[in-house]
Amino acid sequence: MPRVRVHNCSVSLDGYGTGEGQSLEAPFGHAGTRLHEWFFPTRTFRGMQGEPGGSTGVDDAFASQWAPGVGTEIMGRNKFGPQRGPWIDEGWRGWWGDNPPFHSPVFVLSHHPRSPIEMAGGTTFHFLDATPDEALAVAREAANGLDVRIGGGPSTIRQFLAADLIDHLHVVVVPVLLGRGERLWDGFEELEARFDMESVTSPSGVTHLTCSRRPAPLHAVPDAPD
Repeated sequence: MPRVRVHNCSVSLDGYGTGEGQSLEAPFGHAGTRLHEWFFPTRTFRGMQGEPGGSTGVDDAFASQWAPGVGTEIMGRNKFGPQRGPWIDEGWRGWWGDNPPFHSPVFVLSHHPRSPIEMAGGTTFHFLDATPDEALAVAREAANGLDVRIGGGPSTIRQFLAADLIDHLHVVVVPVLLGRGERLWDGFEELEARFDMESVTSPSGVTHLTCSRRPAPLHAVPDAPD
């Protein structure tokens, strides 16, 4: 059964997945790049930039799981860009340049319609006004039997968690305090009841937390009557 996955979701010690005040000049608001410094030296990140080399330790082992087996991504509008409201500037095509790293269909959740954007390398951005369940149904059809990745930001991940649609969640706890921004965990209690959780600490100072959905309990089959 194809899974719904989250990878490389970085949060601060106080639970913020991005800072306050996103803009064209500050994609992560006042947080800057502090939540992602662990990721930049890895071989995975450098490969996304078309550059050789990079670290191959614990951080890269987790980061590299982002792409294999994934057929499409769902992301929130704030991950795609800094605009709010109707699409005034349709020249905006995302933060990632002409050849984004997704190489698959990407569904951007937005209440405002916009035509699809075809990019180099196989990425096409589709804009979808839908609930998490509706968006997942569309994404699964486009994924052709592969997994669906929920790409963020934290508000989007929170919506899919609240709808109990996520099978695998990888969160990177970064030892910084942001104090404000968009939080990941608000509104959840006893989330650990749904998932088997493991953590691994990296020499970079971050902790990788993986949450894997627990299988549904097996119900005993009653004995046949004599």
